[in-house]
Amino acid sequence: QVQLAESGGGLVQAGGSLRLSCAASGRTISTYPMAWFRQAPGTEREFVAAINWSGGSTYYADSVQGRFTISRDNANNMVYLQMNSLKSEDTAAYYCATNSQRWGTAAKSLYQYDAWGQGTQVTVSS
Repeated sequence: QVQLAESGGGLVQAGGSLRLSCAASGRTISTYPMAWFRQAPGTEREFVAAINWSGGSTYYADSVQGRFTISRDNANNMVYLQMNSLKSEDTAAYYCATNSQRWGTAAKSLYQYDAWGQGTQVTVSS
């Protein structure tokens, strides 16, 4: 059973950057898709970005396309989310996710993921 732990959140001014990290333990993530979701208070958890097992395919929500970059380091069981040009509407708790579909595609629906981290808070001040 995989455990995920996010880090790197914090308070940043609008226009700034943050890099989130997701450390996996318990099993390798090298053959599984990974994703980032976010949830602001009073809203549903929403898709941010996803990456397939090899890192060769990435997918982004329209709201972050061109500003955020998802990447992975399979050798170290890590996934990252580089966030640039941050906006106040990016304020949310950010969650790392994976599933047990080995060689599976990187999905955009949260229902395709069954392992989640505890989240890391990102607050963007305007």
